[in-house]
Amino acid sequence: MLHEYLKYLNTIGSRYFIIAGLAFLLFYVLLKNIGRFKKLQPKAPKLDDYAREMGYSVMTICIFAAAPVVLLNIPSIARHTTFYRNISTHGWLYFFLAFPLMFLIHDTYFYWTHRLMHHKKLFKAFHLVHHKSTNPSPWAAYSFHPLEAFVEVGIFPVFLFTIPVHFWHLFIFFFFMIVYNVYGHLGYELYPAGFNKNRIGKWINTSTSHNQHHQFFKGNYGLYFTFWDRVMGTLRSDYDRRFDEITKRR
Repeated sequence: MLHEYLKYLNTIGSRYFIIAGLAFLLFYVLLKNIGRFKKLQPKAPKLDDYAREMGYSVMTICIFAAAPVVLLNIPSIARHTTFYRNISTHGWLYFFLAFPLMFLIHDTYFYWTHRLMHHKKLFKAFHLVHHKSTNPSPWAAYSFHPLEAFVEVGIFPVFLFTIPVHFWHLFIFFFFMIVYNVYGHLGYELYPAGFNKNRIGKWINTSTSHNQHHQFFKGNYGLYFTFWDRVMGTLRSDYDRRFDEITKRR
């Protein structure tokens, strides 16, 4: 059991430190002066901010690594999950169609748990640690209080007890999740001007959107998409103006 835990710890930790580290190296070191005009908030976070973000992220990684050990490596639990090992069991068509379904499920889960953690009776206990990064860096991607980390890893059992999931579903999905999570906390906008208003881009969440959430604490609760924010009226009214201002800088 310990061997399995260390294996998952290595996988999840490596993804975080490699992806967040590369993003930090590129945007906060190598291109710091060249790309300054694309920085969403002019000031760089302080060293204490980076240390806090990485410290809480390590705790989050330790919690995240426990979920697959419990759910996939304890036989009495694993046999009740929808985890399967042979792609032929459900076919290649389902294999590929499961990915957009997983993103829709996760975005819905994230939006509503995120809004719940913003409730005044829960915010300090669950979500305040993450919002100490009012000017987030890539290291903030997993900077959660342990209570919030348990909420965030809740998507794992949601998958395992709702839809059939293969090892490669989980591996690819969670790899993309940390990539997009790092982008959301990057502090720079990478999408081009006008993306926020075209037929596809208006439904995609951006670094600008999530940065506003950290800066102002209200609105823009989505993860991958703006669907729930638009439907529920929680997309900030100044989002489009802010995105246009950032992406049109020269």
